[in-house]
Amino acid sequence: MLALSTDSLRGYGLNRIFQIIKDAGFDGVDLAMDPRNFDTMNATYIAALSEQVGIPVLSVSAPIHSNARNIKMAVDIAKKTGARIVVVQPPKFFDYKFISWMKNEIPKMRQKENLSIALENAPSKSFFGIIPEHAMGNILDLKKFKHACIDTARLGKRKEDVIRVYNTLKKYLVHVHLSNLRAGTPYAPPEKGVIPLESFLTKLKQDQFPGVISLKVNGKFLHAGDDEKLMKSLAEQKLFYDTYFTNVKIMKSAENADPEEGASASETTPAANDQNQAQ
Repeated sequence: MLALSTDSLRGYGLNRIFQIIKDAGFDGVDLAMDPRNFDTMNATYIAALSEQVGIPVLSVSAPIHSNARNIKMAVDIAKKTGARIVVVQPPKFFDYKFISWMKNEIPKMRQKENLSIALENAPSKSFFGIIPEHAMGNILDLKKFKHACIDTARLGKRKEDVIRVYNTLKKYLVHVHLSNLRAGTPYAPPEKGVIPLESFLTKLKQDQFPGVISLKVNGKFLHAGDDEKLMKSLAEQKLFYDTYFTNVKIMKSAENADPEEGASASETTPAANDQNQAQ
């Protein structure tokens, strides 16, 4: 399912953001919690807004600088809105107490609340170019966490291969934040950049990815603030998704293919020719 991160439209009121997402034809909302915007932290208001506008909240993304309280709030929002996925950020490298809490308590919360609480790959920031700013932020850490979210722009900044990372994590992947890297700038539109998102989306469809794909693009690339240009840009992003995911047809390569091979025994046919990637 295709969601739009509310972070992409930062600057609009939350009620306006929900309406824009619905009008643009997305399947639902990826609610990005922001402590500076109280509406994004209010579970009761968000649930009422979702019902009023008529668009579901598909996932909840905890704030970039989270703590145990924020994550519990994210879970509460998910429970009240019906979202099945909560995305959490890697803790700070030296926050040993919070690291321990995440490792010990989140698995219990998953089981108790029957939710997927997924860890996202970390930004590429470091101290003195040596010590990573975040713990639990590499691909092995995501695998150990069991539920994973990929931010493709962050992979691009680290020069990690998105297909290789996906193949490592696909058993655990429940959520994707989709955007590109253009001239070193992250969160560019999917069709404009160096990351091969056409191939990535097609691979997700081939493997029948059951989770949420959330478009997370910097609002300046979407022309936020100019309604006409914004809706046109969102239509372009949705067309990209539909071309390389929704409209991709999966055909079994052999009638009696080994069922254990799953997606590896499939062929994928895009509904349209691959677009040239913009550099």
